[in-house]
Amino acid sequence: MLVERFRAVRSFSTTLAEPLREEDCVVQSMPDASPTKWHLAHTTWFFETFVLARVLPRYRVFHPAYGFLFNSYYDAVGNRHPRPERGLLTRPSLDEVRRYREHVDAAMTELLALPDGPTREIQPGVDVAFATRLGLEHEQQHQELLLTDILHAFSRNPLRPAYRDGSHAKGADIDVPAAEGSAGAPAGGPPTDLRWVAFDEGLFSIGRDANDPTFAFDNERPRHRVFLDPFAMGSRLVTNGEYLAFIADGGYAKPELWLADGWNEMRTERWTAPLYWEDEESENERAHGRSHFSLRGVHTLDPHAPVSHVSFYEADAYARWAGARLPTEAEWEVASEGARLAGNFVESGQLEPVAWQRSNRDGETEPGDGPYQMFGDIWEWTQSPYVGYPGFRPWAGALGEYNGKFMCNQMVLRGGSCVTSISHIRASYRNFFPPNARWQFSGIRLARST
Repeated sequence: MLVERFRAVRSFSTTLAEPLREEDCVVQSMPDASPTKWHLAHTTWFFETFVLARVLPRYRVFHPAYGFLFNSYYDAVGNRHPRPERGLLTRPSLDEVRRYREHVDAAMTELLALPDGPTREIQPGVDVAFATRLGLEHEQQHQELLLTDILHAFSRNPLRPAYRDGSHAKGADIDVPAAEGSAGAPAGGPPTDLRWVAFDEGLFSIGRDANDPTFAFDNERPRHRVFLDPFAMGSRLVTNGEYLAFIADGGYAKPELWLADGWNEMRTERWTAPLYWEDEESENERAHGRSHFSLRGVHTLDPHAPVSHVSFYEADAYARWAGARLPTEAEWEVASEGARLAGNFVESGQLEPVAWQRSNRDGETEPGDGPYQMFGDIWEWTQSPYVGYPGFRPWAGALGEYNGKFMCNQMVLRGGSCVTSISHIRASYRNFFPPNARWQFSGIRLARST
């Protein structure tokens, strides 16, 4: 039932914040990130603004100023506090934000329990049930952002704090075991050899059908046909060890491997390795090999785990160095057909990419001769710019600002990550970030033309 899913998703946001102190929940470590407290309040503002205030005439808005403080980018519903200054919002307190969530949750639960509650319209053609589902998908996106943003904040702290220190937390659907602080990554053995999975040329359909009753964002629609030339997809993700070889071969010093914008960005920001890898000359690296910072703290880099926290520019440069390229998003979706929706998601409790081995995840095996590790672990960069599909129409009203307005200067990623909820991902899901973004769990799958 919708009300049960509402309670589960909303509860999981609170669970994710439990290991944090109030000071942790206020900090904003860069303009692209947001404080935990803001994530908790903004996802609540969404339900208050787009559902409750529109269908309950007697609903009492919790605080009249919250519409300004916790609006993100919806110009159609009013002005907002500047995004780079969210970390300055020491008030309201975390306790006040929790009360805000309780106030909205109580009203939403009451609304969804009414016989006609889910079918009431918030705007022509959009009912409460759809808006609630959208709000929950939106909240799951912010749950992932909460974790990636706190990882970035903790990485800037000289004390090197760990998000999880051995306690246990209850997830939205299952128990999520906490990681062991900085006690070492959960490493599998060497992955299977990289092989090339061939796909014939042909006419394929991708995206979601307009008549499909299951939820999908507007940017996943409409379903449409694409012609693909013959191509081959890497059977698995690129590993840390393979990326180390790229670094050792001077990958960050060879301009012929880089797009011009990427070369300028890399030199300006002085990138020499993926984000969160420790400096090459660190004491830990000399003693134990390269280390990296994660939600579990600092630990030795697992060479067999998928490389993560690389920008599109780095992914593209690595692919050129490897004599390959990044897949298009159409190739990725076609290649994912038949792959089981299973993998290392937030429910696993790992909270970082881990090495994949045949049958090492609850009996998971390679899906025949196709590519594997398609879902979970890391978001996979594609070479496709984020634009609307042929015939794309954004949702009507303010909800139309959710995706369409960002179809410029962004690249598409596919597959979900180790901090994505498995109930949130699907083969047609299109994530998008600017090409220089590195703080997300983003990595590399190779492709090549045949």
